[in-house]
Amino acid sequence: MFERGTIYDILGDLVVYRNLEPADGRLRRPQLLPLFPPQSWGGGRGGIPRKAEPAYARAILHLLDQAQALRSDRPLQRLIYIGDTAMNDGQAIRNLSQHLPTYGFIGHERGEEVKRIEVTPLHPSYWGGNGGIMLANRWTALADFIHFLQGQGFAFDEATVALIDLDKTAFGARGRNSQVIDAARVEAVRRTVEEVLGGDFDEEEFRAVYDELNQPRYHPFTADNQDYLAYICLMVSGGVYDFAQLLADLEAERLSSFAQFIEACAERTIGEELIPVHQEVYANFRRGDPTPFKSFRYREYEETVRRMDHLPDDADEERVLAEEIVITREVADVCRFLRGKGVLLFGLTDKPDESSIPPLELAQKGYLPLHRVTMKVIGDSIDSLIN
Repeated sequence: MFERGTIYDILGDLVVYRNLEPADGRLRRPQLLPLFPPQSWGGGRGGIPRKAEPAYARAILHLLDQAQALRSDRPLQRLIYIGDTAMNDGQAIRNLSQHLPTYGFIGHERGEEVKRIEVTPLHPSYWGGNGGIMLANRWTALADFIHFLQGQGFAFDEATVALIDLDKTAFGARGRNSQVIDAARVEAVRRTVEEVLGGDFDEEEFRAVYDELNQPRYHPFTADNQDYLAYICLMVSGGVYDFAQLLADLEAERLSSFAQFIEACAERTIGEELIPVHQEVYANFRRGDPTPFKSFRYREYEETVRRMDHLPDDADEERVLAEEIVITREVADVCRFLRGKGVLLFGLTDKPDESSIPPLELAQKGYLPLHRVTMKVIGDSIDSLIN
């Protein structure tokens, strides 16, 4: 029998998705417009910051102060961050360290390698702390992280907060189970393109476009934004922008940003079946919405939930990890340890709300936000190592 649980069991509703709208109704999102700079394209109003931006750290701290006030008169004095990407999560840790003494853990399972742990000190900030980031190729190294913090004299008490990344950390652990999250997203893109194009859909052509552009070398163009990539795939598959010409324009730097691409598409002939999607994405993008292709993201939510706890108990662990999104046992163990010490736990992710929270018609059928969906719990228990 597999253990099962939810992220809610660990964090309650103290979670935020990309829009920074707390699931816990007692908290209020900060007033964003005065805080955040306008979008770099279109001269639009201020938008919701992304995880690696300094404004994101300020917004999160605003929410943390509210959450802390609900349970204690003591102000927060120190912070732990557990995530999975050295770039986005690592930068978020550095930004947060400008406000509170901060230590971070970045995990990425690489079982084919010898276990490796590296601790990089953060630059001293105004508070004079000795924060740092631990990079590890095992999720079990979270036990080493706790031991390292104890060796640094880091206090685990009610003045401490632990920020837990959700997507590919608390569930779908990077390097172990994250490919199932990616598969849900790819299938959502494929379904979106197929449903719009109908009989004109060519799956082989779609995969060629998606697989080519879904690479780090194209991030300056796609901004590593799956909404942008889904729209690009649709416009290419729908014949609005020839793929060979697109690659040539990128190579020659005649085209360098998604803003240029969507404007180029707006000036071309767009088939009747593509017009509603183009208008949706174009209008949302011009408003500075970081999730402009909402109809695609709703499909991503469905595909993600479909991959949670659907296999029977007699399925072996290898199959479950290959086909289901599961809770990371090591993260759950650390959270239970920290909660037992009085540490405030708070979950965050850059995953869009539209792919994390059911739309009204699905909510009325009993669908739940991802942090409340039951998942199997898989990983190596580290309880005995940290208790």
